[in-house]
Amino acid sequence: MASKIGKILVVDDNAGIRRALEILLPVHFAQVKTIPSPATLVSELEQFRPQVVLLDMNFNTSINTGNEGLYWAGEIKKMSPEVEVVLFTAYADIALAVEGMKRGAFDFIVKPWENDKLIEVLTGARDKALKAMRPLPGMAEGNVVSESGDQMFWGSSTAMKAIRKTLEKIAPTDATVLITGENGTGKDVLAREIHAHSLRKGKPMVAVDAGAITETLFESELFGHVKGAFTDAHTDHIGKFEQADGGTLFLDEIGNIPPHLQAKLLRAIQSRSIVRVGGSEVKPVDIRLICATNMDLESLVREGRFREDLFYRINTVHMALPPLRERKEDIVPLAELFLGRFAQKYHRQMIGISPEAAEVLKGHRWGGNIRELQNCIEKAVILSDGKELTAEDIQLDSRPENPLRNDAEEERLVRDAMQRSRGNISAAAKLLGVSRPTLYAKLKKYGL
Repeated sequence: MASKIGKILVVDDNAGIRRALEILLPVHFAQVKTIPSPATLVSELEQFRPQVVLLDMNFNTSINTGNEGLYWAGEIKKMSPEVEVVLFTAYADIALAVEGMKRGAFDFIVKPWENDKLIEVLTGARDKALKAMRPLPGMAEGNVVSESGDQMFWGSSTAMKAIRKTLEKIAPTDATVLITGENGTGKDVLAREIHAHSLRKGKPMVAVDAGAITETLFESELFGHVKGAFTDAHTDHIGKFEQADGGTLFLDEIGNIPPHLQAKLLRAIQSRSIVRVGGSEVKPVDIRLICATNMDLESLVREGRFREDLFYRINTVHMALPPLRERKEDIVPLAELFLGRFAQKYHRQMIGISPEAAEVLKGHRWGGNIRELQNCIEKAVILSDGKELTAEDIQLDSRPENPLRNDAEEERLVRDAMQRSRGNISAAAKLLGVSRPTLYAKLKKYGL
């Protein structure tokens, strides 16, 4: 018989389900507690201190989308990162449960459940939580391993070999770099690679999503402000330029900055100095600047939407990342890299990708590039029942490969993403591989 260790908290509004679990789970857990809603979840986490929470995706509310479960799964991980969350979902909500795993849930169980499968998942979550409470010998507290796993994959394509050669030449310099490429090609990863091989690698790299900063906060975020500069400025604030002093400042989505704010950015870049909002002291800053965009800045310059002088200032070295469809030889090796990463993350024993699945991957157009491939493999690992990813595990849309991206195609993609996400802006932006402000701009552009 399995050992009775650990504590589990069940959150489900169905009294019959709670009663069934109150009979089943005590055979495997030392303590079992059930509650009908998340209303007392915070206090239960503090007082009962479970290792596992079995969380229903929907409760007695007027909304039955599963978003309530996703919300509370996120709150649990914020309050108690060591607690493992297992999602309890109806068959129709499997896609939401997969999203929950991407946000940190251990696994999900579909109702009606099989007892053996339920116990296997819950005890696995318990064992992981208990193991995490016992640091490995010699491991000091505070050692953190990044879960993002983002790393530069150079592959074997001619284009990527050329970019790598350029990086080796310019990384040790302070040359300003402009990285361009479609969404999902890894512009931010390349920026970090440049910093990691620079003479500033021991100093901070500060990344800024320039397209996500509201116009009213633009100067404050980049240049900082002094106490009392405006309402709610209760203390001095150090801006991104100062935070990056001695290191690298990475301005992503630079093409989304309005022209009147581009002028203020240009002055700071030219003088390598800033003045905090509400202050008068000129503060010199020593930064290496890297910018990135998925836009055609030269076209924006011709249209008067991007300052020509700023464009030439940030374009000392231009590195254009190719879309994944132009480096087909890298698709399967990249997929295998992601397979290994997600098999470890989701406790799956995977041995590889079948030849049929490899052909499916190579034949897809990958409009979302590496990010889309990563999400595809993550979902396939989660849902696969075997040890090898098959063609059936690879869930892709049926759009044929077409490298041309005109406005009509873009509008259709935006409409499709909004429909698939049921109007959720954040979810639609994630599907498209763009920021929320970028999606707002596209919605406005197409009158959606």
